[in-house]
Amino acid sequence: MDCNPIHTTLMTSPVFRFAPSPNGELHLGHAYSAFLNRRLADMVGGRFLLRIEDIDVTRCTPEFESGIMRDLSWLDIDWEEPVRRQSDHFDDYQGALEQLVDADLVYPAFMSRGEVRARIVDAEAAGAPWKRDPDGAPHYPDDDRHLTASERRRRMSEGEPFAWRLHMERAVEHLHAPLDWTEDGEGPTGESGIVPASPLDWGDVIIARKEIPASYHLCVVTDDALQGITHVVRGRDLFHATAVHRLLQELLGLPVPRYFHHDLILGDDGRKLSKSQGDTSLSALRDAGATPGDIARMAGL
Repeated sequence: MDCNPIHTTLMTSPVFRFAPSPNGELHLGHAYSAFLNRRLADMVGGRFLLRIEDIDVTRCTPEFESGIMRDLSWLDIDWEEPVRRQSDHFDDYQGALEQLVDADLVYPAFMSRGEVRARIVDAEAAGAPWKRDPDGAPHYPDDDRHLTASERRRRMSEGEPFAWRLHMERAVEHLHAPLDWTEDGEGPTGESGIVPASPLDWGDVIIARKEIPASYHLCVVTDDALQGITHVVRGRDLFHATAVHRLLQELLGLPVPRYFHHDLILGDDGRKLSKSQGDTSLSALRDAGATPGDIARMAGL
């Protein structure tokens, strides 16, 4: 790690955060990110916050949250209190969503996953390639963009399921200047410094669902602004998503942190570690006799 990868020009109190989701146990990749955030904060005399990203209340549990705090304490990583839990702040996200609704930058999207898949299969069978986002997911069809206001109201009033999606083309047209961000780390192909943002690459991303009152994209920019985060240090897998976050920051009038996208810890098969894939947890390593120093070395620090 560069001995001074973080710049703090004109910043008197840099603020960093580690923001895990309590939907599984922490693994080495989480340990690396938490260690790095804590160490960089200490290097520049900054603050270190813990955020619990539990907006998905169907998958996140108090037991996993307790495990996160137990693991961090064992690693001798401390944080400021109080901890921000997304599930306590639905009103903040609703307020941000309403700003976008009032500006006519989002629309209700009614197509089911099955309908979207069928549309893509038909288009590709006819030889028309379907646009995909940087993560490889297909763009949402633009059918719902063209519904009349009365048709939208009717379908919503009848209780038809829908998600709020950002009208990406209209949102980008709403800007007064091209977007970019300051990258203190490095992107997947070596990007650093001032990086141009390309939110159009993502298509009409989901901003909120009926069962989850806000998407990750909307929550993260709202939380970072309300917590005064000045430096976002996170995995390189979120590098391209920064384009969406920069767009939302501009649309909502939010401050812009600096970004540092760090390396990922990979498994023996070359993929990034994942809770959903059951990769070895920190608690399992602890039970097997590993020490916090062992974890730091295994994470490459």
